[in-house]
Amino acid sequence: MVEHFIQHIRTKNLFDLEKRYLLAISGGLDSTCLGHLLKAAGVKFALVHYNFGLRGAESDEDEAFVKEMADLWKVSIYSQKATPGVFDQTGKSIQMIARELRYAWFESILETKTYAGVVVAHHLEDQLETIFLNLLRGTGIEGMYGMAEKRDYLIRPLLPFKKSDLQDYMVSQRLPWRIDSSNEKNIYKRNFIRNEVFPLIQSVFPDAVTTLEGSFQRIKDTGKAFFHLYTLWRLEHVVEEGGFQYLPIKALDNLPGKHSMLYYWLRDSGFGMAEVEEVFAVLDQGESGKVFFSGKYVLNVDRAYLILGEQDFSQPEIKIDKTAISLVLNTAKYDILHLQAPSELDKSTDNAMLDLDKLEFPLSVRNWQIGDRLVPLGMKQYKKVSDLLIDLKVPVIHKKGVRVLCSGDEIVWVIGYRVSELFKVDVNTKAILYFKKR
Repeated sequence: MVEHFIQHIRTKNLFDLEKRYLLAISGGLDSTCLGHLLKAAGVKFALVHYNFGLRGAESDEDEAFVKEMADLWKVSIYSQKATPGVFDQTGKSIQMIARELRYAWFESILETKTYAGVVVAHHLEDQLETIFLNLLRGTGIEGMYGMAEKRDYLIRPLLPFKKSDLQDYMVSQRLPWRIDSSNEKNIYKRNFIRNEVFPLIQSVFPDAVTTLEGSFQRIKDTGKAFFHLYTLWRLEHVVEEGGFQYLPIKALDNLPGKHSMLYYWLRDSGFGMAEVEEVFAVLDQGESGKVFFSGKYVLNVDRAYLILGEQDFSQPEIKIDKTAISLVLNTAKYDILHLQAPSELDKSTDNAMLDLDKLEFPLSVRNWQIGDRLVPLGMKQYKKVSDLLIDLKVPVIHKKGVRVLCSGDEIVWVIGYRVSELFKVDVNTKAILYFKKR
């Protein structure tokens, strides 16, 4: 066992023998065995033990045992006792509260002391339990990865080893450990899987642990291949502009695994597989204009694109005086230039050329409002901004973010879409205020 452990941590380069680490120890079989193995491997460490007092006198006996191990190994120990009432929080399980307290304490020690990381005693069965729980929670491909051997400050050197390996070693060396009676109670989901599900599986498939380990490793490798393909697909098709992400609907045509591809694009914005299924139902029906909401994000199924962005498009009103040289919005940036009447006009809807002498300063930029009107370039009558946006087929997700440039009570420019006829450059224009998009 010792030789296999040393070979493993060297192969995976899990420790620097010149540095010191913290070993999270409960006094139970797993963490106590890990302490003996670290000592045999020459890894320098101190102990950290959190006494939550959940088992009364047993918890205090665990703490006393851990202190004895610190004396035996001649290492430092950090111990902490939970304050009364700490588990009275509503909406969280005791396990969740204990985990948060424990890891917050670990991090506080790492911030103030010179330790290279925290070593925890998760073994192979712990890994399989985690993967099973992830499967049942519907966490997707990444749930099959389980716990990493080394991530951030956490190190898990026992993941390849079965619990029986640890117990055989401890028994063969006649080494003591504490037994946590609460582990036998199926009040937690993990305990139920450990005490009921796994024994039942192993009664039919004796080599289940080894077989499952190999199967999950192959699934993990397949997952890595999928994410590589997903990354390439996203880089090729998703365009980010003006605070929005655009995915051409055609990029989903005949795409293998398209539901998973779309799920991973939307996942970080709070959308789940249920919304993905709804999106494909909308696409199959040939609809457009449908909007989905998730937290602060919104997804718009437009005619040719899926458009993803944040819901809050509001921006404080901006004042522009004659000396201003730029305009910065959430979705675009503009240089403000003063020109003499040019021989050729910029007709791009992204930009605006305005007759300077017709403007009343300071100008203002604000979100458009219901009831706003202007005389669109080339027309003689006022038109509602809402109707203009419909005529221009502006996607629903973009409408809330549209801003207008105002001179007094008149709308000069629906920014990015249409200039007002009342402020256009004509043959009598002597000076121009030019908004040029960067």
